[in-house]
Order: sequence, then structure tokens, then C-alpha cells
Amino acid sequence: MNNTPFQFERLQHVTRRQFLRTGGQFSLGAIALGALFGRDSQAVPAIVNPLAPRQPHYLPKAKRIIYLHMSGAPPHLDLFDYKPELVKRDSQLCPDDFTKGKKFAFTSGTPKLLGTRHQFAQYGKSGIWMSDAIPHFQQIADEVTVIRSMNTDQFNHAPAELLLFTGSPRQGRPSMGSWVTYGLGSENENLPGFVVLISSGVQPSAGQSAWGSGFLPSVFQGVQCRSQGEPVLYVSDPPGMDRNLRRKTLDALRDLNELQARELGHPETVTRIAQYELAYRMQVSVPEVMDISREPQDVLEAYGAKPGESSFANNCLLARRLVEEGVRFVQLFDWGWDFHGTNENEDIRDGLTRKCARTDKPAAALIKDLRQRGLLDETLVIWGGEFGRTPFREGRTAESKNLGRDHYPDCFSILMAGGGIKRGFQYGETDELGFSIVENKVHVHDLQATIMHLLGFNHEKLTFRFQGRDYRLTDVHGEVVKDILA
Repeated sequence: MNNTPFQFERLQHVTRRQFLRTGGQFSLGAIALGALFGRDSQAVPAIVNPLAPRQPHYLPKAKRIIYLHMSGAPPHLDLFDYKPELVKRDSQLCPDDFTKGKKFAFTSGTPKLLGTRHQFAQYGKSGIWMSDAIPHFQQIADEVTVIRSMNTDQFNHAPAELLLFTGSPRQGRPSMGSWVTYGLGSENENLPGFVVLISSGVQPSAGQSAWGSGFLPSVFQGVQCRSQGEPVLYVSDPPGMDRNLRRKTLDALRDLNELQARELGHPETVTRIAQYELAYRMQVSVPEVMDISREPQDVLEAYGAKPGESSFANNCLLARRLVEEGVRFVQLFDWGWDFHGTNENEDIRDGLTRKCARTDKPAAALIKDLRQRGLLDETLVIWGGEFGRTPFREGRTAESKNLGRDHYPDCFSILMAGGGIKRGFQYGETDELGFSIVENKVHVHDLQATIMHLLGFNHEKLTFRFQGRDYRLTDVHGEVVKDILA
């Protein structure tokens, strides 16, 4: 683990002897146990709470993140990346040199080119291209940067989401939100540093690994909250237990956990103590912050939010309330963006329009609301999927009345706003048919490096030692995309 300033704030007592013995490097487990036992009288005092606020490597432009993930991969060619030449050549056979040697999830042979059925126009002072499927995004064109040259290595959902959020297409690595809370902590000791909200009734293909802590201590994993029913499962007191009894129970559990930690020396035991205490504080703070009925009617209408329901609109409003209360990383997952065209809901015409009608209004309202409240300049908002969609028809639906696109890792688009990002800016270009990037390619590792940079971190130095080597979110890759920075 590299010697970064925030490391030493995690321990309660770390001895100078221990520090010198390790050359100034500790695993978090060793720090936590040293904190618990204080084995040397020459101890260096520091903060006990592992989620206490910490300083990054340098002055950040963003203090918090709201990541809006459209699980399934939105069809960027029907939303942000306008290709009039593709429209002209609609239904023509795809040239072999565009597909030769490439793998597709559900397409083989020679597919037919598929031009968008949506109307595009330029919006904002910079003339950002957007389609008629996202009328509310059109209204915030001057607030956002659209990157049209995103690229990934994976063409199936789960590994692509894992790569995007953990830096590896395989399970076991910490998620982006876990890295952020590990590095920065939280600004509210009564709420989790990392909160996850899910809409459309289905978890992302990567499952809970998309917000898991991997080999980081589990206190840094995302906490899934709900906008309908009990906000956090299993946090409330069971029947017959009042708050005083809960406090006595936790005190007894803390004593038992400390005994176990002394006997076995496992760092997760110390993490467990911190998690129990956080859950106790959350019993009061979470229901209050999750209650959107406290919002004025005009705010509810702006988002399209309805108290008591489970929806993307409610989750966007909750995201604003959470970051307003000091939560460091809020991650929204919305299922249903896999537009293969296998049914009318997956059709890139009316199906896409209906899907966007439930999402672009609240997402745009979120950015407007953050701007109005003076929060947007320090809050980085990201909207996008895990990869793109093909410029041709998906093979299984070639003869169908529905129009759909296959998975495509080579090109896709994302939207970013606030937190040090340029306003009203388009970045990157794909070729005239949308098959390859011809200008300013941005790999998902570059996106991760840029996010960490905006939070004040050198992505190469925010590391954690595991199994004999230092790991980081960007693996061994990633360059900061400086051209999109304000």
C-alpha cells in the first residue's frame, strides 16, 4: 500500500516501531488491529471511524459522485451519435471489412445496416447532437459533456459492467464506489459513504459485485437502499426490542468482537464493530433522508417522483437528498436498456421512446436541481451504459417487425456533468457509420482515471496491497482525459 496521507487517519494507535518495521507501509487489517490494541506506549493518535473524511492527494474539483447506470447498454446511435450516412444506407448489407474477425453476442453472417428512426437536432450553444427520444436532456445541453468515443474490451453485460465498475471483467475486485469511500471516507457519520439504488425491478447483470468491496474491508461496500418499503433491510429493530435494548445488545456484541479479534487477529472483526455502530445510527438518519414526501410539490413534479413508489424518478430525487447530506458515492442502476428488438419493448423506435420517457426527465431534473442548490460544481454526475449497440440489425430479429441492435464494445457514448467537467461540450468522434472511433478514444480505464483525478487522486497511487501486490481501480492502465476538464 503506497504511503498516502489519508492512511494514518484510519488507525487509533499505530506504533512508531510498527511503522518503521514495515517501511511506512501497512495493510488495513494491521492498522485496524493496531488501532484496537494499541500495543506500544509510543502510539500515534488518529481517527477511529474508518469512514471519517480524509484528504485526497491534491485539491479536488468534485467531492461526491452520482453515477446513473443504464444497465443493458443504451443504443447510442439513437440518442447521441448521429449518423446521417448510416440512415442513407439503411437496410444495405454490412461491408465485410467492418465485421470480419469480430465476435457479436447474437449476430453472425452478413447483417443489414440500421439507420436510426429518431430525429436528431443540435442543442445548446455548442450544438450537441441529441435525438427526439431524450427531450429533457436537450434542455440541459449547456450543462453537460457528451463523450462519443467510449470503448471497452467486453461484449457481454456482466463482464462489461464488472470492467466498468471494478476495473476487471472478473469478480473479486473492489467497486468504484468502494475505492472512493476507501480514499475519501464520508461526510456524514450517520449515513453510509456509498449508497446503491435500483429501479425497474432487476439488479444489474454484474449483480452485487458492481458495488461490492472485493478485497477491501467490507465497511467500504455499497449499501443498497429502497425507495419503497423499509429503506434498508434488516437495520430496523425486531419486534419487542426498543432502542435502549438495541444499544445494550450492541455493547455486548462489541465486547465479544473485541475478544475474538484479540484471539484470532482477523481485521474483518474490527470492521464488523464499525458496521454495527453505523447500522445503529442509520436507524434514525436513513428513514428521514429517504422520505421524499418532505419535498415540495413542485420538486416532486420536476422529477416525476411519487412518494411510496419504486422508480428511477424517486431514486434520482433520493440521490440529490443523499449527496446533500454528505454521502460520498450514490450509484443508481436502471434495468431494461438491452435493445435487441426481440419484443416491442426492446424496439429502438417506440420502445426506446417509452424507456427514455421514464428516465431522461428525472435525470435532467437532477442536474438542474443540483445546479440550483449550488451542489453541481462539486458533484460529478455520470450517465451511461456498459457498452454500445451495433450499427446493424441484431441477427435474431433480422426478419422481425421490431428493430434492435446487438452488443457493441468498440463505440459508445456517455454523458457527464458538474464536478470539474466542461459545460456544453462534445468529445470524440466515430466514423460515418459508427463502427470505429476515429478521434479521441476513451477506454473505460481512462474514464476511471479521470473520475479519480476529479476527486483529487492520482489513480496510480490510490492502492491497496492484496496477495503480495498493490491493486488499484484502473489495474495497470488508464490516462486522465484532460480535454474534458473545465
